[in-house]
Amino acid sequence: MEQFPSRALTLGAGGVVGTAWMAGLAAGLRQHGIDLAAADLIVGTSAGAIVGAVLASGRDPGELAEPRQPAPSDPQLPAPDPRALGRVFAVLGDSETAPELRRRRVGEIALEMSAEHDAVHVERMRTLIGTAQWPDRLLVVAVDASSGQRRVFDQCDGAALPDAVVASRAMPGVYPPMTIGDRRFMDGGMYSATNADLAAGAELLVTIHPLAHLFSTAALDAELQSARPGESLVITPDQRSIDAFGSDLHDRAHWIPSFRAGFVHADAEATRLQRIWPTAQ
Repeated sequence: MEQFPSRALTLGAGGVVGTAWMAGLAAGLRQHGIDLAAADLIVGTSAGAIVGAVLASGRDPGELAEPRQPAPSDPQLPAPDPRALGRVFAVLGDSETAPELRRRRVGEIALEMSAEHDAVHVERMRTLIGTAQWPDRLLVVAVDASSGQRRVFDQCDGAALPDAVVASRAMPGVYPPMTIGDRRFMDGGMYSATNADLAAGAELLVTIHPLAHLFSTAALDAELQSARPGESLVITPDQRSIDAFGSDLHDRAHWIPSFRAGFVHADAEATRLQRIWPTAQ
């Protein structure tokens, strides 16, 4: 991996619907000759870690047009816990508390969830992303549930790719934190929705932010200022896409509409990207 990549791609958090939407967007852009997988560096957070792993490993994002259906023999996993989610959002919304302390408190809630089904989550993720091998240009972001500190996984860490991606998307209250080594890790979006600062020094930085409509732009602006790319472009969902997401970011019933909305939205974004992202010949 180059120390200062020419083209960097950061893929943000977005739940189930954000995963589908970014996959649809990437598939649609390929129809215009724009291959996001050509980035020299891909930073994936939560949903972005899933799509980033698919792109960096050379898979066609169009293969994610429909959600994976569990096999009849798959064990039944616990449903999301609305009460735990409510506690998580209450902590995250407490602006009087320092961010790291908020993350530690969210981590305490996350650690109440059982690690009993870690192996099931890993196997399902391995099937979804289609590989267990680390691409050399992929960074996957998670948060240590005990310390609240950001952890960036790459091919040199010794963690298997599916494990790191499961950790990155482990939204407290929805999925349990993932055990890697002697630590448990939760959703990388608990630190930042995009973690765009990890692409520091890129000549070109493209950030895809599925949850931009739910967050202030200040956090991303600060990260882009920290990264100081030569040029940057931010892709956010249009109203059609937001409508396709529905009210529950983790509702798998909205996977196909979200994928299709991302695919259609690629038509508008291709016009902007063709100026700065070389197209396939």
